[in-house]
Amino acid sequence: MRRRVLELRTSFVRRLAIPGLIALLSVGTIGPSLAQSGDNHTQDQGKQAPNAADAAKDNQRKIDEFAEAAQAINGPAGNPECVWLGRRVVQLMYRDDLDTAFRHLDLYDRFGCPGGHVQAAFRCLTRFFAQIDDKVPNSLSNHVQACWINPNAQPQAAAAPAASQPTTAGSAAPAPSAPPQAAPSPQPAAK
Repeated sequence: MRRRVLELRTSFVRRLAIPGLIALLSVGTIGPSLAQSGDNHTQDQGKQAPNAADAAKDNQRKIDEFAEAAQAINGPAGNPECVWLGRRVVQLMYRDDLDTAFRHLDLYDRFGCPGGHVQAAFRCLTRFFAQIDDKVPNSLSNHVQACWINPNAQPQAAAAPAASQPTTAGSAAPAPSAPPQAAPSPQPAAK
């Protein structure tokens, strides 16, 4: 009888040995990461306070943009839902995410928003391609907003050097500019 009880205990311990070993190993790898993540929580709370002010500022900027669009655009293109969806479509088309842009365009049409305004805004944005800088925050968003409000907007000309003052290197004299010469016209062949 005693032998039988010992065999049951041994088989029970064997069955628990592998899961117990796995549990010990997982606690050994998870334990240090839990200890480290506790410090990050206090750091996140410090970061959330400035983000709340930034979020409020961002929300106010969006409200102002919708109000500006409603005042500047007569008709359904100035409605907030048309402004939000239309600007999103133009941004997605700029980023070459056409599948998502077409899904948004379906919603845009479903709200009764004018499709021609999206076309005009994207045409305007194509004129600004050289001025959109991905490194500048909100550069694309600001250009899309400007084109949404005024699809006939033109990019500002970059400050070009004056044509009357040619650039030179060092103390070399500027090269004289020669007038362009016309190419000689071909002579008809004599028969």
